[in-house]
Amino acid sequence: MSGNFGMQQLIPIVNKLQDAFVQMGVHMSLDLPQIAVVGGQSAGKSSVLENFVGRDFLPRGSGIVTRRPLILQLIHGNAEYAEFLHCKGKKFVDFNEVRAEIEAETDRITGSNKGISPVPINLRVYSPNVLNLTLIDLPGLTKVPIGDQPVDIEQQIKGMIFQFIRRESCLILAVTPANTDLANSDALKLAKEVDPQGLRTIGVITKLDLMDEGTDARDVLENKLLPLRRGYIGVVNRSQKDIDGRKDIAAALAAERKFFLSHPSYRHMADRLGTPYLQRVLNQQLTNHIRDTLPGLRDKLQKQLLALEKDVDQYKHFRPDDPSIKTKAMLQMIQTLQTDFERTIEGSGSAQINTNELSGGAKINRLFHERFPFEIVKMEFDEKELRREIAFAIRNIHGIRVGLFTPDMAFEAIVKKQIARLKEPSLKCVDLVVSELSNVVRICTERMSRYPRLREETERIIMSYVRSREQMCKDQLVLLIDCELAYMNTNHEDFIGFANHECMPSSAQNQSENSAKSGHRALGNQVIRKGYMCIHNLGIMKGGSKDYWFVLTAESISWFKDEEEREKKYMLPLDGLKLRDLEQGFMSRRHMFALFNPEGRNVYKDYKQLELSCETQDDVDSWKASFLRAGVYPEKTSEAANGDENSDTSGTSSMDPQLERQVETIRNLVDSYMRIVTKTTRDLVPKTIMMMIINNAKDFINGELLAHLYASGDQSQMMEESPEEALKREEMLRMYHACKEALRIIGDVSMATVSTPVPPPVKNDWLESRLDSNPRLSPPSPGGPRRAAPAQQGSLGSRGAPPPPGGAGRPAPLLPSRPGGAPPRPRAARPAARPARPARTHEAGRRGRGRGGCDGPAAAAHAPADQPGRRPGRHQPRHQRTQLGLRQIQPSGAEHAAEVARAAAERAAILSASSSPPFCDTA
Repeated sequence: MSGNFGMQQLIPIVNKLQDAFVQMGVHMSLDLPQIAVVGGQSAGKSSVLENFVGRDFLPRGSGIVTRRPLILQLIHGNAEYAEFLHCKGKKFVDFNEVRAEIEAETDRITGSNKGISPVPINLRVYSPNVLNLTLIDLPGLTKVPIGDQPVDIEQQIKGMIFQFIRRESCLILAVTPANTDLANSDALKLAKEVDPQGLRTIGVITKLDLMDEGTDARDVLENKLLPLRRGYIGVVNRSQKDIDGRKDIAAALAAERKFFLSHPSYRHMADRLGTPYLQRVLNQQLTNHIRDTLPGLRDKLQKQLLALEKDVDQYKHFRPDDPSIKTKAMLQMIQTLQTDFERTIEGSGSAQINTNELSGGAKINRLFHERFPFEIVKMEFDEKELRREIAFAIRNIHGIRVGLFTPDMAFEAIVKKQIARLKEPSLKCVDLVVSELSNVVRICTERMSRYPRLREETERIIMSYVRSREQMCKDQLVLLIDCELAYMNTNHEDFIGFANHECMPSSAQNQSENSAKSGHRALGNQVIRKGYMCIHNLGIMKGGSKDYWFVLTAESISWFKDEEEREKKYMLPLDGLKLRDLEQGFMSRRHMFALFNPEGRNVYKDYKQLELSCETQDDVDSWKASFLRAGVYPEKTSEAANGDENSDTSGTSSMDPQLERQVETIRNLVDSYMRIVTKTTRDLVPKTIMMMIINNAKDFINGELLAHLYASGDQSQMMEESPEEALKREEMLRMYHACKEALRIIGDVSMATVSTPVPPPVKNDWLESRLDSNPRLSPPSPGGPRRAAPAQQGSLGSRGAPPPPGGAGRPAPLLPSRPGGAPPRPRAARPAARPARPARTHEAGRRGRGRGGCDGPAAAAHAPADQPGRRPGRHQPRHQRTQLGLRQIQPSGAEHAAEVARAAAERAAILSASSSPPFCDTA
């Protein structure tokens, strides 16, 4: 694939950047712009695209040829082939087959009768001579439907074009044939709609070799007529005859160059015309885009380099085979573990603080003061069940005798039964703490993941020690419970005793019945907990559940609209309420519980219970513990309730007044003593666990862990790196060096490439008014050509009048037609071919006299605006008429000697190397 040398110069630059970024694993988002070719039907769009790519692969012909958008993706690769998206897996090596496949795929969707379709054809071309670009060949604009084309063919094609050129990353090549009126160019009109500033629009004038004889497009190419911000570029494409004759693109480019150097109107600007110059302009746009993208990439790389330097420092002097380094690494790991474990348990501040959930010491504290008290309350006795058990105990102690006194053995039997039930929540608390300690050890040893055997051995040694202490702790807790069972201290200062009960029966009974309430409500309206919960049954009438901000105090629970607590929704007293668990609803992940009144009264309006939910079970447990502190206890299970009813009818319904008084006495005594035992248990269980498990585990890690590691096996094997860690180290070092290399390449690219500034905006207000007032810029009448012959040497006649007066700084007025003047003589017909003639030294003088017969200063006044040192407004306009916006050829004014000599020498060299005449028709 040859022809675009500018692109071939960009390829190494982009390849260097891409290679550096691929090594780093970073996506290089250069996002090179798309290039869309827009123009009328048969304007030469496909030819411009082919010349840019350097391959002959697009369908050609008269009429509408491109009937579907062709999205051409150029991909840089080692091999050269093409692939279609609709022919997956098939590689096209012959580009003639690519052209045939495009035609066949177009006919498959649109039919063979000139139909169109917005469905694009996706073609990928892999080649070592291209950049990763996207080129778009669009159907030409047409107004009259033919064949199978719909009535709104024009609107459909415009919509199809807008779909691509609206993108900011799309360069627009507005293609207009030279033999049509530029003022009516649909391509420029569409480009101006999406790019009013002209930042990404380049005008392309095609078919310059097919213009009528005696006309040229010099004013257009000099950006004087309908100027664009980026100007116009003229190209000469291959004709159908050239294509049929297998004329390759290289020969076509040579013929194009020869045409511009030979044409008298274009040779002074031949270096700014032609397909190679268009390629250079587009390649410069790609270079500008790359340079504009580099600062962002450089900042990204510098940030990544700074982040990598912190991790690379520990690997700079790393030698994995050095035993001393392994020993030092082990000591550092153990010291880090000691610090992390202590910080996690004690909460003294860690570098990595978990902000998502409770962990470590915070969770253990929650187990001690929320979960464990709640578990104790769950196993507390029920009032009816307790009275039934006391009645049976008193009767069994009396036997067949009628007891006159309250037996203390009944008190002892009931208390022992209640104390024994404290073992289960105490041992469960140990299990929960050990489970959390296991998580703490696992988290603290994550830094040892670099040495998997060391981490595995460390976790095994620590957890083995914790398990041994766990069993000892459980034995100690069982011993505490057994101590409580061994002796009933009825002389305890907090125990009411028989004497106190007999002296103040009413107050003691009232105290026992309201022990929980008096204990939890003694602080008045103190806030216990705040947080969000979801109310389910209250939200049904409003379309679903809703979150509220709840405030729980010792006497009530209130909910607000949000945490600002401005709009209170309701306040619910806690007197007589209990708590029960609810099953999760179908397709619901929230954990639910409810507040209700055991007597069946409504809790809120017509609702028997208030259904609440939290996102996690931990939140639910925390709220339950908070309600427990407020005196709201969980309800008993249904089995216990049924047992209470059955036993109540058989045991307590037939109590006599004497037995009832005895039951009441024992019940008050049991309640008083169990409050003492429960208080002691809630205090001693956390202390025992802390002493026998947690504190001992810290001491073991600080003092004995290292010795156990040395005794467990070979340290060299234990300190072997994991393959993942070795790969991570190598990858980090490679990325570090690749990042530095990429920064160096970006610096080289910034120095090696030059960014062209955006041209200034053009001011065409005066030009538009001139177009409106100048009759010679209007399209010609269809009556035939009105072309005037150029002036002959020495034949001034009526056309030899001096130039009209006018200031040097403004355009001269137009030359009116003279009624009495002689008609212009027609120019002799130029033969089809004439021999090449050498450059004449008097050519400048001859051409200088052609401007109305003026020589010397008069000719200098008519010098073209493109000459150096002259402003565009200081010359008189030539005789010009437009055949669709084009100017009649008149011999130009005096040019600089250096430019004439250069152009003459270059033209002579080309003409001497070619047998074709300089003005032959390239078509």
